[in-house]
This record gives sequence, structure tokens and C-alpha cells, in this order.
Amino acid sequence: MKRRSFVKAGLIGGAAAATFAAPSIVSAQARTFQWKMTNAYGPGSPFYVAGPGSPTDFCEMVKKMSGGRLTIQHFAAGELIPALEGFDAVSKGIVEMNAANSYFWAGKIPAAQYFTTVPFGLNFQGMTAWLYHGGGQKLWEELYTPFDLVPMAMGNTGVQMTGWYRKPITGIEDYKGLKMRIPGLAGKVYAALGVDVKLLPGGEIFPALERGVIDAAEFVGPYQDRRLGLHKAAKFYYTTGWHEPSNVTELIVNKKAWDSLPPDLQEIVRGAAAACNTISHTWCEATNAEALDDLVKNQGVTAQPLPPQIVAKLKEVTETVLNEGAAKDASIKKVHDAFMTFKANHDKWAGISESVYQTQIRGQMTKA
Repeated sequence: MKRRSFVKAGLIGGAAAATFAAPSIVSAQARTFQWKMTNAYGPGSPFYVAGPGSPTDFCEMVKKMSGGRLTIQHFAAGELIPALEGFDAVSKGIVEMNAANSYFWAGKIPAAQYFTTVPFGLNFQGMTAWLYHGGGQKLWEELYTPFDLVPMAMGNTGVQMTGWYRKPITGIEDYKGLKMRIPGLAGKVYAALGVDVKLLPGGEIFPALERGVIDAAEFVGPYQDRRLGLHKAAKFYYTTGWHEPSNVTELIVNKKAWDSLPPDLQEIVRGAAAACNTISHTWCEATNAEALDDLVKNQGVTAQPLPPQIVAKLKEVTETVLNEGAAKDASIKKVHDAFMTFKANHDKWAGISESVYQTQIRGQMTKA
């Protein structure tokens, strides 16, 4: 009888405990969040605003995956704040999120540039591997902690085109005095060669190039560049991708807002961002071929690689610029050393896998 009473009391006690616990569980799951996301790019911009794997696609994913518990209202550049003010807006808690590229914040955090792209650096596979598995994400978060921000990758264009020029480039001397729109670490490399570097939002590139305010500009790749109409302002289109072998779309989240989310919603945000990182990249891979073909065949564009001697000089200057930057700033050196150490190891594998496929296997298939 005593044992039966003990079991009965235990069952009643357990039921009572579950009753008291249930409201808190239901309350946590029932709470909803309405956030705002700003963007450095203009309304309708493919990849950067709209389309598969874009920030607006990310917002829709989060809404569906969370069952509507987290909804994010997206604002393109100029709809709520100017194009390049998202960093401060999120840091101050004015909005919860912003989509852009980390090299836009070079004036605030010079080392942030490494988390968009590094000239002659890692491609999409390597960059993503460094962030997810090589310690890059942890360094990124450490760098942004003083600004109350949580960063993560939300997209990647892959290898970009070198850019559009109003006149052909035949030698390294052609860069001296050239006015060019180019952000990030590549801008420092060009500046070292005498280029007058300009940092312009995407929406301002075409009018500047058309009016001759700038002589050259890079943006992304054939699909996005054609949409901006850059081929109507310049006809010489160069490639190699030396300056941006990959390009990470950055999502930043206000730290206080992030901490207010329950763990499952945090994982939904991270999962949706990782999904967009892959989806956006593969979208670029699927759309650029047709656009480049159209530009060359129907729009009078001359597309070609930069001359090898120019690429060699650019690589030489890049190494100098990166090493000088690392020597002047402890945070840059920490990120630079980590990036280059990972790259050296990744290059060994890429050298016998991806590189061999591209230069030998794919080359033979193309000839056939």
C-alpha cells in the first residue's frame, strides 16, 4: 500500500510539474518577433535584393521556417536609410539586420575586408570552408563584438569579372591616373598603381561611367552588370577575377536583438543564411553564361582576360599591400595570418582537385 501511494504521489507530482512548466514552454514558442532589415543595394537588384538566395528570399525562408514567429521586413537602399549606413543602424539598434558586404566598413574595421574577399585569395569553396570550418566565422564575430553585431555569410557571387573600361588596357602604365570604381582591398592595390579609386554604390556606377566621371568600374558579373547597363557606357570587359575570386554577402544582426531570440529561431536564421549562401552562388553560376554570350554577340562588348604581365604585376603589388596592412594593424594581422594559413593548406588540395579538373579535364572536354 505504501508503494502504491508513493507511485501515485509521484505521478500526481509529475503531472503538476508538467502543468506548471507548460505555460512557460508555450509562452516561449508563442512569442513573435517583427524585425527590419536594411540593404546596401537598390530596389530590385538581382542577387543583392531579389531572386533566389537573395535577402528578400532569406526573409521569406525565415518566416516559413519559423511558422511566422519571426518576420523580417526588408528595405532596399534608400527606402529607410541611405545605402551605406546599415552598419551604424544595426549597431545602434535602429534596425535589427542589414545586408551588404563587409568591405564597405573598411573605414571602421579595416580587417573586415577579409570577410568579403581577398585579391588572389580563396574562391567560393575555399572561402566558405574557411568561414564554416577553418575558424573564419569565429574571427569575424570577435572583430564585430565591440560594435554589438553578429555577422554571418548570406550569399556569394563566386568569381567576379575584373571590370568595364572605356578604353582598352594594354599595359600596367594604363592604370596611372585612371578613375575607377572599385571597393575593398583591390582598391588599395589599384591605388598603389596610381589609380584614382572611387567607392560608389551599385546604383551610381552607370551614370558615373556614362558621363565620364569614372573611366572604369567593376560590379559583379555578366548578369548583374548587364542589368545596370554598364555595357552601354563601356565596351571593354575584362576578366581573371584576381580582385574578387569570391564575394561574400554579409548579414549583420544587432547583438541585443539576437540574444532575445530563443535558440530555435537563432538556428533558423543561421540555417536560412547558410542556405542562401549556396542558393545565391549557384544562381550566379546558372545565369552568367547566357548574359555574357548576349553581351558579346549582341551588345558589341569585347570580353577578354587581362594580359598576363598585368596580372603578374597586380599579384606582386597585392602581396605588398596586404603585408603592409598587416604590419600596421594587429587585428588585420590576426585575420590576415589566419586567412593565409588556411589558404596555403587549401591550395594544396585545390591544386590536385579543382585546378586539375579546370585546366586538364575540363580543357579536354572543351576541345572535344
